[in-house]
Amino acid sequence: MRTGSEAIRTGIFVGSFNPFTVGHDSIVTRALPLFDRLVIGVVGDQVHKPDMPSAEERIRAIADLYADEPHIEVKAYYGLAVDFAKAEGARFIVKGVRSVKDFEYEREQADINRQIAGIETVLLYSEPQYSSISSTMVRELQHFGANVEAFLAKRK
Repeated sequence: MRTGSEAIRTGIFVGSFNPFTVGHDSIVTRALPLFDRLVIGVVGDQVHKPDMPSAEERIRAIADLYADEPHIEVKAYYGLAVDFAKAEGARFIVKGVRSVKDFEYEREQADINRQIAGIETVLLYSEPQYSSISSTMVRELQHFGANVEAFLAKRK
């Protein structure tokens, strides 16, 4: 049990979440027991993905999923994830890893984040049934009219 003098363990889980998939939900669900507070940071910058729904739309959709979970907050962030982490009082960034390719990318990011800001990265491996699901794949399927409901996060 925590006393009033102990720091709250805060982690952040960041991404564009365009859209928020069952894989993202799995990472959130599995990360939640590690922290007292988990902040889902939704990228507000749209420089790389100009046709992305607004940050407000994505935040609203994700916040609705976790409306009954008091330890989760959903916020927009701009700029570097480490700056967002510091602003939220987080010492950890949570990332999901589906493949060796993801692992190498996230390992490099983790090294840099530790060097420039002292922020640690917690990697959670994808559950096997979600390892091929990505927001990019879901958007492509949507583009061609496929039903993607099975890939989108929804609360039970």
